Amino acid sequence: MLTTVPSAFNAGVNDVLLTALALAVGDWRRRQGAGDDTSVLVDLEGHGREEFLAGIDLSRTVGWFTSLFPVRLDPGRLDRADVWAGGTAAADALKRVKEQLRALPDNGLGYGMLRYLHPGTAAALGNRPGPQISFNYLGRFDASADTEPAYWTADPLAEVLSAGADAAMPLAHCLEVNVLTRSTADGPRLVATWSWPDGVLAEPDVRALAETWFDALNALSAHTGQAGATGWTPSDLPLVSLSQAEIDLLESEWRNSS
Repeated sequence: MLTTVPSAFNAGVNDVLLTALALAVGDWRRRQGAGDDTSVLVDLEGHGREEFLAGIDLSRTVGWFTSLFPVRLDPGRLDRADVWAGGTAAADALKRVKEQLRALPDNGLGYGMLRYLHPGTAAALGNRPGPQISFNYLGRFDASADTEPAYWTADPLAEVLSAGADAAMPLAHCLEVNVLTRSTADGPRLVATWSWPDGVLAEPDVRALAETWFDALNALSAHTGQAGATGWTPSDLPLVSLSQAEIDLLESEWRNSS
């Protein structure tokens, strides 16, 4: 999830995790009898440290600026059996979601200004329903006590500063997923925390969704373990105008001629 799969598709860890989430929500929703809609609206939280203009220097700042923006992810209507078996349909889902994320201007940094500050868009965006799910990949943290002291560690005041929120404050989402990678003596470990209000979702339902997410991650990993399981997408080739179908055809012809 952290190395092989992103490398095979010239993608990021977030692309892989979010593809699996979109597949999991779609499958979970279908099992709940909520229809076959394959798209899912998600609030993505990021560090907000985007160098979107020339000359911006963030090297003397510490911490997150925290950006939050909605994204509709749609892996498409695929052969479900092939997806869960780690077939080419799993790769197709990852390519689609990767391109949807690449289409975001400045990684979504401008959404807050459009939502709250721009007079021409604030009202329109404010009247739209917000996503029910939020997702945040926090990155990689050193959690091994057996290694040498790291150059970057958590601030000792972090626990004090994150004292939590007022218990009476309404939750912004029905489901929050926070993911991080812990570097341990036994290797990196992917950890996900699922949070939800008891009055909206039941633990068995959330557990089923989380397990389906892991199944989707395993399917993507299984596909990448197959011979020739790589692939470019249009955003990887900015100097030419090729559709995903044309890229897949060229790759297929190249493999057959090799």
